[in-house]
Amino acid sequence: MRGYLPTLATLWLSAASPVWAYTAYVSNEKGNTVSVIDTDKWAVTNTIKVGQRPRGIEFTRDGKFVMVAVGDDDTIQMIDTKTLQVVDTLPSGPDPELFTQDASGKILYVANENDNTVTVIDIEKRTRLGSIQVGVEPEGMTVSPDGKILINTSETTNMAHFIDTATRQVVASVLVGSRPRFAEFKHDGSELWVSSEIGGTVSIIDPVKHVVTGKVTFNIPGLRSEAIQPVGIGITKDDKTAFVALGPANRVAVVDAASHAVTKYLLVGQRVWHMAFTPDEKYLLATNGVSNDVSVIDVASQKVVKTIQVGELPWGVTISP
Repeated sequence: MRGYLPTLATLWLSAASPVWAYTAYVSNEKGNTVSVIDTDKWAVTNTIKVGQRPRGIEFTRDGKFVMVAVGDDDTIQMIDTKTLQVVDTLPSGPDPELFTQDASGKILYVANENDNTVTVIDIEKRTRLGSIQVGVEPEGMTVSPDGKILINTSETTNMAHFIDTATRQVVASVLVGSRPRFAEFKHDGSELWVSSEIGGTVSIIDPVKHVVTGKVTFNIPGLRSEAIQPVGIGITKDDKTAFVALGPANRVAVVDAASHAVTKYLLVGQRVWHMAFTPDEKYLLATNGVSNDVSVIDVASQKVVKTIQVGELPWGVTISP
Protein backbone atom coordinates (compact mmCIF):
# COMPACT_ATOMS: atom_id res chain seq x y z
CA MET A 1 0.00 0.00 0.00
CA ARG A 2 1.47 3.34 -1.04
CA GLY A 3 2.48 5.68 1.72
CA TYR A 4 2.75 2.86 4.29
CA LEU A 5 6.04 2.76 6.21
CA PRO A 6 6.90 -0.51 7.98
CA THR A 7 7.80 -0.22 11.65
CA LEU A 8 11.42 -1.30 11.23
CA ALA A 9 11.91 1.14 8.35
CA THR A 10 10.40 3.90 10.48
CA LEU A 11 12.83 3.21 13.29
CA TRP A 12 15.78 2.99 10.93
CA LEU A 13 14.94 6.21 9.10
CA SER A 14 14.37 8.13 12.32
CA ALA A 15 17.72 6.96 13.63
CA ALA A 16 19.58 7.92 10.45
CA SER A 17 22.49 10.24 11.13
CA PRO A 18 22.25 13.77 9.69
CA VAL A 19 25.67 13.20 8.15
CA TRP A 20 23.84 11.09 5.56
CA ALA A 21 21.32 13.79 4.80
CA TYR A 22 21.21 15.32 1.36
CA THR A 23 18.97 17.84 -0.33
CA ALA A 24 16.79 16.84 -3.26
CA TYR A 25 15.21 19.24 -5.73
CA VAL A 26 12.11 18.19 -7.68
CA SER A 27 10.83 20.05 -10.75
CA ASN A 28 7.03 20.33 -10.84
CA GLU A 29 6.10 20.63 -14.50
CA LYS A 30 2.58 21.98 -14.10
CA GLY A 31 3.07 23.79 -10.80
CA ASN A 32 5.98 25.87 -12.17
CA THR A 33 7.84 25.26 -8.94
CA VAL A 34 10.76 23.29 -7.54
CA SER A 35 10.21 21.38 -4.29
CA VAL A 36 13.18 21.13 -1.91
CA ILE A 37 13.35 17.91 0.12
CA ASP A 38 15.47 17.30 3.22
CA THR A 39 16.46 13.62 3.05
CA ASP A 40 17.06 13.49 6.80
CA LYS A 41 13.49 14.55 7.59
CA TRP A 42 12.06 13.13 4.33
CA ALA A 43 9.95 16.26 4.02
CA VAL A 44 9.57 19.27 1.74
CA THR A 45 11.28 22.21 3.42
CA ASN A 46 10.93 24.85 0.69
CA THR A 47 9.11 25.53 -2.56
CA ILE A 48 10.82 27.72 -5.17
CA LYS A 49 8.86 29.55 -7.85
CA VAL A 50 10.48 29.13 -11.26
CA GLY A 51 9.56 29.70 -14.91
CA GLN A 52 6.99 27.96 -17.06
CA ARG A 53 7.07 24.17 -17.42
CA PRO A 54 10.19 23.10 -15.49
CA ARG A 55 11.45 19.65 -16.46
CA GLY A 56 15.13 18.73 -16.67
CA ILE A 57 16.94 19.51 -13.41
CA GLU A 58 20.50 18.97 -12.22
CA PHE A 59 23.07 20.26 -9.72
CA THR A 60 26.18 21.95 -11.02
CA ARG A 61 29.26 19.86 -10.25
CA ASP A 62 30.33 22.18 -7.44
CA GLY A 63 26.91 21.98 -5.79
CA LYS A 64 26.47 25.76 -5.75
CA PHE A 65 23.56 25.89 -8.18
CA VAL A 66 20.64 23.82 -9.38
CA MET A 67 19.90 24.20 -13.07
CA VAL A 68 16.32 23.73 -14.22
CA ALA A 69 15.07 23.75 -17.80
CA VAL A 70 11.93 25.89 -18.07
CA GLY A 71 10.71 24.82 -21.47
CA ASP A 72 7.99 27.36 -22.13
CA ASP A 73 10.38 30.20 -21.23
CA ASP A 74 13.11 28.87 -23.56
CA THR A 75 15.84 29.07 -20.95
CA ILE A 76 17.59 27.28 -18.10
CA GLN A 77 17.31 28.98 -14.73
CA MET A 78 20.00 28.72 -12.07
CA ILE A 79 18.96 28.41 -8.44
CA ASP A 80 21.46 29.45 -5.77
CA THR A 81 21.47 26.59 -3.26
CA LYS A 82 22.28 28.94 -0.37
CA THR A 83 19.54 31.51 -0.96
CA LEU A 84 17.09 29.21 -2.82
CA GLN A 85 16.54 32.03 -5.31
CA VAL A 86 16.74 32.05 -9.11
CA VAL A 87 19.85 34.16 -9.71
CA ASP A 88 20.77 33.65 -13.36
CA THR A 89 19.82 32.02 -16.66
CA LEU A 90 21.58 30.08 -19.40
CA PRO A 91 20.91 30.53 -23.15
CA SER A 92 19.44 27.09 -23.71
CA GLY A 93 17.75 27.48 -27.08
CA PRO A 94 14.03 26.82 -27.67
CA ASP A 95 12.07 24.40 -25.47
CA PRO A 96 14.88 22.86 -23.39
CA GLU A 97 13.99 19.52 -21.82
CA LEU A 98 16.79 17.25 -20.59
CA PHE A 99 20.45 18.21 -20.36
CA THR A 100 23.78 16.81 -19.22
CA GLN A 101 27.21 18.12 -18.21
CA ASP A 102 30.73 17.11 -19.09
CA ALA A 103 32.89 15.69 -16.31
CA SER A 104 34.46 19.06 -15.53
CA GLY A 105 31.08 20.72 -15.07
CA LYS A 106 32.06 23.47 -17.51
CA ILE A 107 30.07 22.45 -20.59
CA LEU A 108 26.32 21.84 -20.70
CA TYR A 109 24.53 19.99 -23.49
CA VAL A 110 20.81 20.73 -23.84
CA ALA A 111 18.14 18.92 -25.87
CA ASN A 112 15.90 21.44 -27.65
CA GLU A 113 12.74 19.46 -28.29
CA ASN A 114 11.07 21.79 -30.78
CA ASP A 115 14.23 22.74 -32.69
CA ASN A 116 15.77 19.30 -33.37
CA THR A 117 19.09 20.48 -31.98
CA VAL A 118 21.41 20.10 -29.02
CA THR A 119 22.66 23.43 -27.67
CA VAL A 120 26.19 23.61 -26.23
CA ILE A 121 26.70 26.07 -23.35
CA ASP A 122 29.69 27.34 -21.38
CA ILE A 123 28.30 27.20 -17.84
CA GLU A 124 30.92 29.50 -16.26
CA LYS A 125 30.64 32.22 -18.91
CA ARG A 126 26.86 31.70 -19.33
CA THR A 127 27.32 31.75 -23.10
CA ARG A 128 26.17 29.60 -26.00
CA LEU A 129 29.02 27.86 -27.82
CA GLY A 130 27.03 26.39 -30.69
CA SER A 131 24.45 23.78 -31.62
CA ILE A 132 24.35 20.26 -33.05
CA GLN A 133 21.66 19.10 -35.46
CA VAL A 134 20.07 15.82 -34.40
CA GLY A 135 16.82 13.93 -35.00
CA VAL A 136 13.24 15.03 -34.44
CA GLU A 137 12.18 15.80 -30.84
CA PRO A 138 15.48 15.28 -29.01
CA GLU A 139 15.16 14.45 -25.32
CA GLY A 140 17.47 11.95 -23.63
CA MET A 141 21.00 13.22 -22.90
CA THR A 142 24.07 11.58 -21.37
CA VAL A 143 27.86 11.59 -21.70
CA SER A 144 30.04 8.47 -21.81
CA PRO A 145 32.19 7.77 -18.74
CA ASP A 146 35.35 8.71 -20.67
CA GLY A 147 33.75 11.98 -21.79
CA LYS A 148 34.38 11.35 -25.47
CA ILE A 149 30.82 10.63 -26.61
CA LEU A 150 27.61 12.57 -26.05
CA ILE A 151 24.36 10.66 -26.50
CA ASN A 152 21.07 12.19 -27.57
CA THR A 153 17.84 10.28 -28.12
CA SER A 154 15.28 11.62 -30.57
CA GLU A 155 11.70 10.65 -29.81
CA THR A 156 10.21 10.84 -33.30
CA THR A 157 13.29 9.63 -35.19
CA ASN A 158 13.51 6.67 -32.77
CA MET A 159 17.28 6.86 -32.64
CA ALA A 160 20.17 7.23 -30.23
CA HIS A 161 22.70 9.64 -31.75
CA PHE A 162 26.41 9.28 -30.89
CA ILE A 163 28.13 12.68 -30.92
CA ASP A 164 31.90 13.20 -30.73
CA THR A 165 32.38 15.79 -27.97
CA ALA A 166 35.63 17.05 -29.53
CA THR A 167 34.25 17.72 -33.02
CA ARG A 168 30.57 18.03 -32.04
CA GLN A 169 29.64 15.87 -35.00
CA VAL A 170 27.21 12.94 -35.06
CA VAL A 171 29.34 9.86 -35.70
CA ALA A 172 26.64 7.18 -35.50
CA SER A 173 22.88 6.78 -35.10
CA VAL A 174 21.31 3.62 -33.73
CA LEU A 175 17.66 2.71 -34.29
CA VAL A 176 15.86 1.77 -31.06
CA GLY A 177 12.25 1.24 -29.97
CA SER A 178 9.50 3.78 -30.46
CA ARG A 179 9.79 7.10 -28.59
CA PRO A 180 13.15 6.86 -26.80
CA ARG A 181 13.09 9.05 -23.69
CA PHE A 182 16.22 8.44 -21.64
CA ALA A 183 19.79 7.16 -21.99
CA GLU A 184 22.22 5.89 -19.37
CA PHE A 185 25.69 4.35 -19.62
CA LYS A 186 26.95 1.64 -17.34
CA HIS A 187 29.71 3.16 -15.23
CA ASP A 188 32.33 0.95 -16.89
CA GLY A 189 31.21 2.22 -20.30
CA SER A 190 30.44 -1.27 -21.61
CA GLU A 191 26.76 -0.68 -22.36
CA LEU A 192 24.37 2.14 -23.19
CA TRP A 193 20.77 1.68 -22.03
CA VAL A 194 18.00 3.55 -23.88
CA SER A 195 14.37 3.47 -22.74
CA SER A 196 11.59 3.46 -25.36
CA GLU A 197 8.33 4.73 -23.91
CA ILE A 198 5.93 3.54 -26.61
CA GLY A 199 8.07 0.58 -27.61
CA GLY A 200 7.85 -0.65 -24.02
CA THR A 201 11.47 -1.82 -23.87
CA VAL A 202 14.99 -0.77 -22.92
CA SER A 203 17.55 -1.26 -25.70
CA ILE A 204 21.05 -2.37 -24.73
CA ILE A 205 23.60 -0.86 -27.11
CA ASP A 206 27.25 -1.72 -27.63
CA PRO A 207 28.79 1.78 -27.59
CA VAL A 208 31.81 0.71 -29.65
CA LYS A 209 30.05 -1.28 -32.38
CA HIS A 210 26.94 0.97 -32.32
CA VAL A 211 24.55 -1.98 -32.42
CA VAL A 212 21.66 -3.14 -30.22
CA THR A 213 22.83 -6.30 -28.48
CA GLY A 214 19.75 -6.99 -26.39
CA LYS A 215 16.56 -5.64 -24.89
CA VAL A 216 14.98 -5.51 -21.45
CA THR A 217 11.32 -6.45 -21.66
CA PHE A 218 8.60 -6.08 -19.03
CA ASN A 219 5.54 -8.15 -18.13
CA ILE A 220 3.30 -7.14 -15.24
CA PRO A 221 0.34 -9.47 -14.57
CA GLY A 222 -2.98 -7.65 -14.88
CA LEU A 223 -1.59 -4.74 -16.90
CA ARG A 224 -1.90 -4.21 -20.63
CA SER A 225 1.43 -3.93 -22.42
CA GLU A 226 0.50 -0.40 -23.60
CA ALA A 227 0.47 0.75 -19.96
CA ILE A 228 4.11 -0.24 -19.48
CA GLN A 229 6.09 2.78 -20.69
CA PRO A 230 9.77 2.89 -19.66
CA VAL A 231 11.27 6.34 -19.07
CA GLY A 232 13.91 7.02 -16.38
CA ILE A 233 16.83 4.64 -15.78
CA GLY A 234 19.21 4.41 -12.82
CA ILE A 235 22.16 2.01 -12.64
CA THR A 236 24.08 1.40 -9.42
CA LYS A 237 27.78 2.32 -9.36
CA ASP A 238 28.83 -1.35 -9.27
CA ASP A 239 26.82 -1.89 -12.50
CA LYS A 240 25.02 -4.85 -10.95
CA THR A 241 21.47 -3.48 -10.60
CA ALA A 242 19.35 -1.17 -12.71
CA PHE A 243 16.05 0.52 -11.91
CA VAL A 244 13.63 1.50 -14.67
CA ALA A 245 10.63 3.81 -14.18
CA LEU A 246 7.63 2.42 -16.05
CA GLY A 247 5.37 5.49 -16.33
CA PRO A 248 1.63 4.76 -16.11
CA ALA A 249 2.36 1.20 -14.98
CA ASN A 250 3.05 2.85 -11.60
CA ARG A 251 6.03 0.58 -11.04
CA VAL A 252 9.79 0.74 -10.95
CA ALA A 253 11.37 -2.39 -12.39
CA VAL A 254 14.46 -3.85 -10.74
CA VAL A 255 16.76 -5.36 -13.37
CA ASP A 256 19.80 -7.61 -13.10
CA ALA A 257 22.21 -5.47 -15.12
CA ALA A 258 24.32 -8.45 -16.19
CA SER A 259 21.57 -10.75 -17.47
CA HIS A 260 19.12 -7.91 -18.30
CA ALA A 261 16.35 -9.88 -16.58
CA VAL A 262 13.70 -8.16 -14.47
CA THR A 263 13.87 -9.49 -10.92
CA LYS A 264 11.21 -7.41 -9.22
CA TYR A 265 8.56 -4.70 -9.67
CA LEU A 266 8.12 -2.02 -7.02
CA LEU A 267 4.71 -0.36 -6.71
CA VAL A 268 5.15 3.41 -6.53
CA GLY A 269 2.97 6.45 -7.30
CA GLN A 270 1.01 7.22 -10.43
CA ARG A 271 2.95 7.80 -13.68
CA VAL A 272 6.47 7.40 -12.35
CA TRP A 273 8.84 9.45 -14.46
CA HIS A 274 12.44 10.20 -13.46
CA MET A 275 14.73 9.05 -10.65
CA ALA A 276 17.92 9.94 -8.78
CA PHE A 277 20.12 8.10 -6.29
CA THR A 278 21.38 9.72 -3.12
CA PRO A 279 25.20 9.98 -3.45
CA ASP A 280 25.68 7.10 -1.01
CA GLU A 281 23.21 5.02 -3.07
CA LYS A 282 21.20 4.11 0.01
CA TYR A 283 18.05 5.53 -1.56
CA LEU A 284 16.53 6.11 -4.95
CA LEU A 285 13.95 8.89 -5.32
CA ALA A 286 11.31 8.56 -8.06
CA THR A 287 8.92 11.29 -9.21
CA ASN A 288 5.27 10.36 -9.70
CA GLY A 289 3.60 12.88 -12.00
CA VAL A 290 -0.09 12.12 -11.58
CA SER A 291 -0.12 11.47 -7.81
CA ASN A 292 2.08 14.56 -7.21
CA ASP A 293 4.51 12.76 -4.96
CA VAL A 294 7.96 11.21 -4.71
CA SER A 295 8.60 7.59 -3.78
CA VAL A 296 11.66 6.79 -1.66
CA ILE A 297 13.15 3.39 -2.48
CA ASP A 298 15.59 1.66 -0.15
CA VAL A 299 18.17 0.36 -2.63
CA ALA A 300 19.53 -2.49 -0.49
CA SER A 301 16.15 -3.97 0.45
CA GLN A 302 14.51 -2.92 -2.85
CA LYS A 303 11.45 -1.64 -1.03
CA VAL A 304 9.48 1.60 -1.11
CA VAL A 305 9.86 3.05 2.39
CA LYS A 306 8.38 6.53 2.11
CA THR A 307 6.11 8.74 0.01
CA ILE A 308 6.54 12.54 -0.01
CA GLN A 309 3.95 14.97 -1.37
CA VAL A 310 5.46 17.63 -3.61
CA GLY A 311 4.09 20.07 -6.22
CA GLU A 312 1.87 19.61 -9.25
CA LEU A 313 3.11 17.12 -11.87
CA PRO A 314 6.60 16.31 -10.54
CA TRP A 315 8.93 15.48 -13.45
CA GLY A 316 12.64 15.53 -12.65
CA VAL A 317 14.75 15.13 -9.53
CA THR A 318 18.37 15.91 -8.61
CA ILE A 319 20.19 15.37 -5.32
CA SER A 320 23.06 17.34 -3.79
CA PRO A 321 26.52 15.93 -4.61
